[in-house]
Amino acid sequence: MSPPEITVYFDYVCPYCLLAEDTIATVAAERGATIAWRPFELRPEPTATLRPEDDYLPRVWRASVYPMAERLGVAITLPTVSPQPHTHLAFEGALYAREHGRAEPYHDAVLRAFFQRDRDIGQPAVLTDIAAEVGLDTTEFATVLAERRNAEDHRAELALARQAGVRAVPTVDIGTHRFEGVPEPERLREALSEVPEATGPTP
Repeated sequence: MSPPEITVYFDYVCPYCLLAEDTIATVAAERGATIAWRPFELRPEPTATLRPEDDYLPRVWRASVYPMAERLGVAITLPTVSPQPHTHLAFEGALYAREHGRAEPYHDAVLRAFFQRDRDIGQPAVLTDIAAEVGLDTTEFATVLAERRNAEDHRAELALARQAGVRAVPTVDIGTHRFEGVPEPERLREALSEVPEATGPTP
């Protein structure tokens, strides 16, 4: 028997992805589910990214992000990095972390570096510091980023997200159920309860 899977499409510069992280992880642990974190860049190059000094981000954070963070008990601050970083390098690093069994701590550390420590996660040196924090080989990690070894695999994963019809992050798929935005934990539990456990071949 294999556990049910929660697929989460996310971007490291989306505050709602950090706000949803603990809820998803808690429900997954309760139900013995696995989490598959999948990339979806909100503004891939060459699309311009947002600037915190413009009106849009402060307005959205005041109206939505900060009230939700207070309700969920999550520490979060609008980063001052301007313009906001593109996230392809962070995701290429995530593929390396996945290969070495450190995907979940890496995802968490990158999100918190941006939203709690105001670090520029578009910079290879910052990402390499994060890799060190989660126990990855920093020399190899830095080389992977510098040589763009995972660029093609990352583009392939983005294509899969587009094929899956992902339009926003976080998007959470459980079986036939899809949730866009920060999901309510009870809805995740209900969706997981409807997913039959997969069975392997009979010996």
